[in-house]
Amino acid sequence: MNMPLYTKACILGLGASGESAARLLLAEGVCPTVVDADDNDGLRETAGVLRAAGAEVHLGCRQPPEGAWEVCVVSPGAPPTSPLIRWFADRNVPLISELELGWSRARGPALAITGSNGKSTVVAWCADALRGGGVAARIAGNYGPPLCAEVVRFPEAGCWVLEVSSFQLETIRDFRVEAAVLLNVLPNHLDRHVTMDEYLRLKCRIFENARPEDTCVVPAGLLERIRRACPGDRAWTTFGVEEKADYRYQDHGIYRRGERIADISGTLYDNPVMGVSAAAVYAALMEGWRMAAETVTGALRELRPLPHRMQTIGTDARGVRYVDDSKATNLAAMQAAVAMQDGPVRLIAGGLPKEKDFDSAKEVLAQRVRSVYLIGQAAEAMFAAWHEVVPCVQIKTLKEAVKAASNDASLGETVVLSPGCASFDQFRDYVERGEQFTNMARELMAPTT
Repeated sequence: MNMPLYTKACILGLGASGESAARLLLAEGVCPTVVDADDNDGLRETAGVLRAAGAEVHLGCRQPPEGAWEVCVVSPGAPPTSPLIRWFADRNVPLISELELGWSRARGPALAITGSNGKSTVVAWCADALRGGGVAARIAGNYGPPLCAEVVRFPEAGCWVLEVSSFQLETIRDFRVEAAVLLNVLPNHLDRHVTMDEYLRLKCRIFENARPEDTCVVPAGLLERIRRACPGDRAWTTFGVEEKADYRYQDHGIYRRGERIADISGTLYDNPVMGVSAAAVYAALMEGWRMAAETVTGALRELRPLPHRMQTIGTDARGVRYVDDSKATNLAAMQAAVAMQDGPVRLIAGGLPKEKDFDSAKEVLAQRVRSVYLIGQAAEAMFAAWHEVVPCVQIKTLKEAVKAASNDASLGETVVLSPGCASFDQFRDYVERGEQFTNMARELMAPTT
């Protein structure tokens, strides 16, 4: 990767991405400047460590120090409208994402996955399959450690599997991988991107610098829109359930251009919701890495759900299941979680909304959900949108919601935490939310004496 070494670099944001970018530059002998508009105890502790290593750090910063900046490394949490980003843009300082900085220092080829839902489990599966095929693959990006951190730790890594977000794609310049996958484009992050057209455009940036020999894997139903958003000579490979798709999920199996190549019956991906993503994985690994279908299937059969992603906690003495899907932070993920359940659902939803229109969930709620227990900032709006098609109740806390859902549930039903919203109004992150739900569910499943 051919990005120059910098002598005058500024990093925006002191979260995990910003810290890892600073450490990478320090390892190269560069003393970066780090600025963050926030100022709290956690940031001060990190700032102290970086200052001791030679970085210049400014917290509570509204304007960067003047300087002959060669580059500004942007953390994904900083939106393009940030005054700090505008300050650099107004001075024509190149903006790159932390992901791109790490990529520019990485050795070996990379497979990148983006999409609205299902990225992390696909990344885990791809990495397992590559390792099973003898490739020393490492995971980084939006799922896993920041790429800058992993490049410093594993400079000789032979292959990278990257989860890439739309936030990271906002500020790429030269980022290019040998194989890239766009899993899906569903309403998400519209609080930042505003329109679906803009969201799609940003997702398509993952293909922006692709060469004709690179593998570009996209949903068959979106191919024409993607071509318009990302014109040029690219080797498009399509997937889906449509007959025209190059790789297709059908009848518990995967078909490549009409030929059945894999039986995935009984696996995590053997259902209409996740089977489409399975087709994308086979496309990426067989087209991009020339892997055997048997190797990909073998990794799938060993795959287990990641924490807080459609994770079954267990079943209580009454025959009620509990499923933790705290990672479902948008409505599309919530609808997928409900659709994947075998029986009636008692749904716990709500939190910090990322969307304003909740009507898209009405159909699946009416068909599959017995009652909805609403928490957080979105509770009132969700109630207004859904109460005419499914019984809804607004509840203050997750603990009260779990108790109410459990009390109402009966044999064969499933209590599902799939919020359809971010967690930051009541929790540190989706992990804390999921852990609290899991602990509550386990208490309810514990035998009484």
